[in-house]
Amino acid sequence: MSANVLMPALSPTMEKGNLTKWLKKEGDRVKSGDVLAEIETDKATMEVEAVDEGILAKIVVAGGSQDVAVNQVIAIIATEGEDASTVSSTPAAEPLKAPSPVQVAPPAAILTPAAGPSAQSAPSAVSKLFASPLARRMAKESGISLAAIAGSGPHGRIVERDVKAAISGGGATRAAPFAVASAALAALPPLAAGLSDDSVKKLFSPGSFVEVPHDTMRKTIARRLLESKQTVPHFYVSADCELDRLLSAREEMNAAAPLVDGKPAYKISVNDFVIKALAQALIRVPDANVSWTEHAMLKHLHADVGVAVSIPGGLITPIVRQAETKSLTQISAEMKDYAARAKARKLKPEEYQGGTTAVSNLGMFGVKEFSAIVNPPHATILAVGAGEQRAVVKGGQLAIATVMTVTLSTDHRAVDGALGAELIQTFKKLIENPLAMLA
Repeated sequence: MSANVLMPALSPTMEKGNLTKWLKKEGDRVKSGDVLAEIETDKATMEVEAVDEGILAKIVVAGGSQDVAVNQVIAIIATEGEDASTVSSTPAAEPLKAPSPVQVAPPAAILTPAAGPSAQSAPSAVSKLFASPLARRMAKESGISLAAIAGSGPHGRIVERDVKAAISGGGATRAAPFAVASAALAALPPLAAGLSDDSVKKLFSPGSFVEVPHDTMRKTIARRLLESKQTVPHFYVSADCELDRLLSAREEMNAAAPLVDGKPAYKISVNDFVIKALAQALIRVPDANVSWTEHAMLKHLHADVGVAVSIPGGLITPIVRQAETKSLTQISAEMKDYAARAKARKLKPEEYQGGTTAVSNLGMFGVKEFSAIVNPPHATILAVGAGEQRAVVKGGQLAIATVMTVTLSTDHRAVDGALGAELIQTFKKLIENPLAMLA
């Protein structure tokens, strides 16, 4: 029986994407794991893999198509021995509706068997395929049901390490669905309407401006941050951190870096210390390492730190997973790799979705201090300013020190003022005494 290839949801909040190009053509034989096409989301360009074998009988949506809805049929694969010229698509599933607060909005499956009598009684394939293409392929080759594997990726997504754990006998059974920020946001009242496009244009003389249409990334950034400011009660605490010990330790560590092909093997930045310090602070203040849901507080066992990276047209926040366990050189290497692939829009969804907190650093632009917007499901974000020499008082005497101002934004529902103050105090102690975080 033929199978539909649907426009996949690469994240729980994705509604549309651009089908950049097809890498297979009609009549090509495909097998599980073959890359069929490239899809551009608001953050990255992703590959769509086949999860079944057959003939690519029909391409329904041409390469280069914009704003293709999730769950729309984009191609049809005919099975072995089936007449490819006679296949037709079955109706695509209705777009996924917003879940109740205790459910996860699952993404569409990349391949969905054509509707038939058995489809009515079969378990839902949507949640079963809430997994990366590699994880699906590994599970199929190993004869393991994805339905029995608990996903550790963003929003419960099953990734490679989960399947490997199941193969070795350490896989956990699937947990009950949990609430995510997108579920709560789906039930929000309509946002207050701003000025219409025409009203704004009338404020300026004709010919005095050029219209640049918003791309998908800019629309997503605007929507998510507006939702955050309207629905998350923000609270802010700031602290000044002296960096002289850190800068001295950084200089010694970089000077000791071995040479590889005539170049230092690593170059640790101040931001790498910030990531490490924030991660360890969250582990030492576990009540602040949380995510808010309407029915429960999610207390995280590790500190997954997202780091805002500027890319053309917007920004993206790749995540250093379990940052509290990693060395500064590991964090530095990961961030250099993430930054390079982010600019090329080659990050995978599991590399920038989720996380337990975030860092936004504008110090390289000479910004002294600022406040960042919390990005759910995070309950905190740390805004980092420039390190600069300032007059300080030490032992009743004026002195000069290199000082950096940081501001912690919190979701006050999850991290109140006293808890936020405790977290930023712990961060300050670590950043001012870098050997403490290396112990």
